[in-house]
Amino acid sequence: MKLIIAYIQPHALNEVKQELYKAEVYKMSVTNAMGCGQQKGYTEQFRGVEMEVNLLKKVRLEIAVNDNFVKPAVDAIIKGARSGEIGDGKIFISPIEECIRIRTGETGSTAIG
Repeated sequence: MKLIIAYIQPHALNEVKQELYKAEVYKMSVTNAMGCGQQKGYTEQFRGVEMEVNLLKKVRLEIAVNDNFVKPAVDAIIKGARSGEIGDGKIFISPIEECIRIRTGETGSTAIG
C-alpha cells in the first residue's frame, strides 16, 4: 500500500481527475495549498506599491492505493498535469503501514478498496 501526494496547478485538477478515473482510481482527497518551488513567485503592483508574491496557489491530492495501482495513478497525474512549464508540480510516494476502514473494521489492502 502506498500514499501518493501530488501538488499540481489548480487549473489542472479537472484534467487530472479525468485521467485518474480512466485509470480506475476513484478515491482521493483534494486540498487547496500554497507554496513555491522553482517558480519563485512574481511581483505585482497593488495601489502603487510593488509586492512580491512568492506563495502560489496549488492543489494537493492525496491518494491511497494498493501497490498495483501506483504506476497507473502516477502516470494519470502526470498526463493530466504536465504542461511542460516550470510549476507543473511534484509527486511524492510513501509506504502506508496500515489502513483501517472505520465502518467495517477491515484492514490492509481490502480497506483501501
